[in-house]
Amino acid sequence: MNTEKIAARRLSLEEVTNLGVNDRIFVSADTAELKLPDCYVPAFLTKSGEDFEGGSITARTAFQEEVSCLPDDENDAGIYLADDNGSETIEVLQSAGVVLDLALFVPGGDKGALTALYAAARQAFGADVVQIWRQGLKEVPDVKVDIFEEQIPRGRKGGDSPKRDRRAIDTYPTRADFIEFSAGWKPVVEIHRPVVDDTPTI
Repeated sequence: MNTEKIAARRLSLEEVTNLGVNDRIFVSADTAELKLPDCYVPAFLTKSGEDFEGGSITARTAFQEEVSCLPDDENDAGIYLADDNGSETIEVLQSAGVVLDLALFVPGGDKGALTALYAAARQAFGADVVQIWRQGLKEVPDVKVDIFEEQIPRGRKGGDSPKRDRRAIDTYPTRADFIEFSAGWKPVVEIHRPVVDDTPTI
């Protein structure tokens, strides 16, 4: 386990309420799945401390996990801030690397193409370093679609037509799975129909 010792000081509840979501803090590395006593991780508050309404404060760690903290509870690990003049030294867990969670389109997508893709990744980062832990393969149809977001109608039915904004034109409808649609809008996927301009020319 790779850790770094840093000088820090524990924050009081009053100090935490003065923090914003961009202030880097350190919280306990303990999770439900993995117990790491006396070890901390970099984190950020999920909402400004000034919005604290009692109870526990929630922070999101650099490893994308949400943890609850009780700054004033002596039995809780607490919240720390890096401070060269701090009275305590804490151990901070370092990152070992990243796990990529992405949508990757491989034309043709046969076994040879995937093998070549993995071989290229291993060549770039070292043999036996790139590990494929989870692989979900999904074939996609060869069809061009328009992806819209349409405003969810409110109030009485039969009123004006719902407003619509186009988000993307794509060859594969699976693209809609990865678009974040606005609140109050719903996704609409339709077969792409090119606009034909019938304006006569001279």
